[in-house]
Amino acid sequence: MTPEERRDKFERAKKRVTDLKKFYGELISYFLFIIVLAGINYYFNGWTYMWFLWAVFGWGIGLMFRAWKLFGKNPFLSKDWEERKIKEYMDKD
Repeated sequence: MTPEERRDKFERAKKRVTDLKKFYGELISYFLFIIVLAGINYYFNGWTYMWFLWAVFGWGIGLMFRAWKLFGKNPFLSKDWEERKIKEYMDKD
């Protein structure tokens, strides 16, 4: 592998890690914000009208598309996942 290829590979990996960090930060923000909205909803009108669910669905759909873009269509059963698991089990034995 040439130094240029290695540098390109490093840059792609670094961008992927940065994107993952941003996604997980957004996911944490999503859950915290939804909890706060649910608390406000309950405080002011109980559960008679759960308006905070509009934010759950709207923001959740956005997060779903971002995850799809970041992880691919099937993040848990992809070829990369399969290869990592095979390597993991080989290392254990």
